Amino acid sequence: SSGSCSAMALDPQQALPSAPLGRPLRVAFFGTPALALPTLEAMLSRPDLCDVVAVVAQPDKPVGRGKKLRPPPVAKRATELGLPLFQPRRIRTGEFPEALEALDLDVAVVIAYGRILTTRHLETPRFGCINVHASLLPAWRGAGPIQWAILEGDERSGITTMWMEEGLDTGPILQVREIPIEARDTASTLGGKLAQLGAELLVETLSALQEGALSATSQPDQGGTYARILTKDDGILDWSRSAVELDRQVRGLTPWPGTFCGFRGDRLKVHSAEVVPGGLSDEVPPGSVAAGTIVGLSHEGIEVLCGDGVLRLTHLQPPGRKAQSAGDFARGYHPERGESLELPRQDAS
Repeated sequence: SSGSCSAMALDPQQALPSAPLGRPLRVAFFGTPALALPTLEAMLSRPDLCDVVAVVAQPDKPVGRGKKLRPPPVAKRATELGLPLFQPRRIRTGEFPEALEALDLDVAVVIAYGRILTTRHLETPRFGCINVHASLLPAWRGAGPIQWAILEGDERSGITTMWMEEGLDTGPILQVREIPIEARDTASTLGGKLAQLGAELLVETLSALQEGALSATSQPDQGGTYARILTKDDGILDWSRSAVELDRQVRGLTPWPGTFCGFRGDRLKVHSAEVVPGGLSDEVPPGSVAAGTIVGLSHEGIEVLCGDGVLRLTHLQPPGRKAQSAGDFARGYHPERGESLELPRQDAS
């Protein structure tokens, strides 16, 4: 994308201030889900550092059976606080690009907004646009970095603040903070930790910018991975895989899209599971049962044979019911050893 663009969207070395500004930054905040809220709140708590002159979120969406329009969390909060709010259906054309230009911005902060900004957007603020991304870039560029870090068994995750350019999460790195992924972290618990970490790091990044001390470093060419958008089909548990991989799948896809197996012709949602230490008990001869078969029942959960090892299902949700402990499920549905938890074929496609 070089050539036609001005240096602004491409060269932070020229755009970032090299001396203290001595005033709060004029900032527009782009964000949509709850994950973005701690960052917005952190910015609002520092009027000495930034003046949030506009909030930009995705449009309201129809929700539930009545299809009533519901604002996303960031839009709802902006309305409660009386902040100027934009929810454009189109961001490339129409009134929005000019409205953004009229704000006389120093910087735009983008966290999980959910739309790709154009060069025109990126060049509008004086000092460019800063993205708060929930991975250690260049690992896990894209839409599902928190989930994929767990799915792939990464030991660490973190937050990168990045100077935005047109590529998908390819811009120069400003600051990085990392944390360990705990053994029982889910996408939900890790997401909560990263949301707080992102808020802290963004404040540090903006402080450095305000002081004229922020610099950018190009991302390395090696080590880039892509976190593709997840679908409901990613939640199907394939029992031929190892118990360790399936445990990561359950944790990485909680709360969305969730994980599923089969039970008596229906879909059974698995909310939590754990690897059984030591694997298969001696009473089941190796090779005597197929992967996906219930091989143990206890008050702790339902034990299922995997391609390698045994997975214990501890929290389940039958169709049309609330989530419940495996013990409550067993009392209500009486699963038996030897039953298969494979999804019916037409369901698994």
